[in-house]
Amino acid sequence: MFVSGYLLPLITLASASVTVDEVIIVNPAAPQSAQQTAAATSNLEVTQQLSGMRVDAAELLQGLAGVQADSRGNYAQDSRITLRGFGARSAFGVRGVVLQLDGIPLSMPDGQAQTSSILLDEPANVQVLRGPLATIYGNSAGGIIQWFSTRPESSSVSLAASGAANNTQRQVVTGEWVNDTNALKLVGARFRTDGPRAHNKAERDQYALRWYHDLTDSIELIVRADDNNAPLLQDPGSLTPSAWQQDPQQTFAGAERFNTRKRIHHQQLSVTLRSQAGWNVSTWRGWRSIEQYLPFPGDDIRGSGAVIDLRRDFTGLDASYDHQWQLAQPVTTTLGLHVAEQNDRRFGYENNFGERGELRRNELGEVTQQGLYSLTRWQPQPEFTLQAGLRYSDMSFRVNDYFIVAGNPDDSGEQQQHAWSWNLGASYQLSDQLDVFIARGRGFETATLTELAYSNNETGLNTQLGPAFNQQWELGLKWQSQDLRLQLTGFVIDTTDEIVVDQSIDGRTTYTNAGLTEREGVELESYWALTDALSWRSALTWLSANYANGARLPGVAERQLFSQWNWQLNPYQQISLVTEYRGDIAATDTNDVIAPSHTLWHLGWQAQWAWQQWQLEPWLKVHNLTNRTYVGSVVVNQGNGRAFEPGTERELQLGVNLTHRW
Repeated sequence: MFVSGYLLPLITLASASVTVDEVIIVNPAAPQSAQQTAAATSNLEVTQQLSGMRVDAAELLQGLAGVQADSRGNYAQDSRITLRGFGARSAFGVRGVVLQLDGIPLSMPDGQAQTSSILLDEPANVQVLRGPLATIYGNSAGGIIQWFSTRPESSSVSLAASGAANNTQRQVVTGEWVNDTNALKLVGARFRTDGPRAHNKAERDQYALRWYHDLTDSIELIVRADDNNAPLLQDPGSLTPSAWQQDPQQTFAGAERFNTRKRIHHQQLSVTLRSQAGWNVSTWRGWRSIEQYLPFPGDDIRGSGAVIDLRRDFTGLDASYDHQWQLAQPVTTTLGLHVAEQNDRRFGYENNFGERGELRRNELGEVTQQGLYSLTRWQPQPEFTLQAGLRYSDMSFRVNDYFIVAGNPDDSGEQQQHAWSWNLGASYQLSDQLDVFIARGRGFETATLTELAYSNNETGLNTQLGPAFNQQWELGLKWQSQDLRLQLTGFVIDTTDEIVVDQSIDGRTTYTNAGLTEREGVELESYWALTDALSWRSALTWLSANYANGARLPGVAERQLFSQWNWQLNPYQQISLVTEYRGDIAATDTNDVIAPSHTLWHLGWQAQWAWQQWQLEPWLKVHNLTNRTYVGSVVVNQGNGRAFEPGTERELQLGVNLTHRW
């Protein structure tokens, strides 16, 4: 009686059946069936991932086909996210992949993005859209990754605490209040660690407010406010292959000599209006300040210094409307407008062994982005769906140089870029369980303002660096039954003027346009509920990404395999075993530096118990169970030879979440 009456789980840890899922494409107010969408899509509830401390965005991206999320083990450098090989050139942050949270872009107008501004406890669902259909998002090549949170359904207060080795600790306090027309959520998070290596400390505090208000029975107002302050992020630096082999957990000597570190303060406010009638309007404004110390003096009068002082403000608006045509067969057209602006006030100073020295850079960079887009879905027969998308994008880059002295000329410059992108797709239902789709598209990607900033022979804006254009084909099968969900996709992508790393030396990275690159690959993603207590989630990616001369594209793994077994011990407890395999990765264009392949094992346990209005959720995770030495990420074309960023050794993480609802 006691067990049945008081220890009833509030949320089922695993499901014995597979349900049809929906994906968000363009308009969050109008989700579409993933099964009938003519594109490779992934849709995963975050609860399906292993529990963890949620300090690295890679934790929320495990086991998604086509996605390569590199954990650097370095909190001063964001996780690098690669989608079908796009984004691998990134020296920091994310490039070539659009990121969104609840429909609000995390990507700047010029295409760069950081994941450190995300409150990673918040997303309940992650969706990945790959291939030609993603071209309607404009300045992207690899696709789009979207995280979605949920509106609070009841009033509650919760406290979460977690810890691991190296004095790593994180605490999160969440309060939710709900009435008939409102839902309010307040979150505060604190993170501290000494890091797995010397000179690897990190401090981060995050605060978030969410307000959901029903203006009418069909119109919802959502207000989001975020404050992310990381006053100390030490940078231990990457290692040469020989240093990594001798001691993978050592720290680059220059890191302590020049006290390499970063400070970030990110603030953002957004307002969304969403209607059940099919329209959606979002506007946002944000501010980001960065101070970073690089491991060299930076005293060259023609250089840009080695202390970066960046103050950014950005703003934007996205509006879309779904129109249902009154025709014999269902036809829906989404029309949208996207405008955004980014202003970067950038200073550079000498690094006098960890102290700010003389000025070496003073400029204002401005980026504007305007886009018009449309997507039409036509269902001439119940089992046959056609889709067509079109987008026009106009990009403007401008830099005004205010540091003009003897030996350092005026480096001002500007560049205009515009492009049409499009996609066509068709999906056909062969049976109640099986659908086949084919898609074709053309997309583009511009260099970011940071990537345009440097050239090898001259200072100033690299106006020779233009956009990359790609042509994509995609063919796939989707299977959906009560116990099994499976998606098999093949693709071919030809890119002209691919944006690649030219040189990278101590944080100063230059880029160039390559001739032709070719990508072809196969992706397999599945979920299988074998019994009521046993399920298996898996993902397989094979990707051949090469230059026209046959050399491999650096930073890209040709093979990835993910496997997660879940055992439901009883209604309250679950054990999970995860296996991750990643093939070797070239670190240079010449392919003379190769990071070896590795296989990692992770073990997780989680439980949920409820007593009246209280809920207790303890969890345990063992990362890298076999203590495998591996390279977590590579620095592409690193001129000083320090190409390897070591992965994390075996680590035990523990956490608990206590919630009171009323």
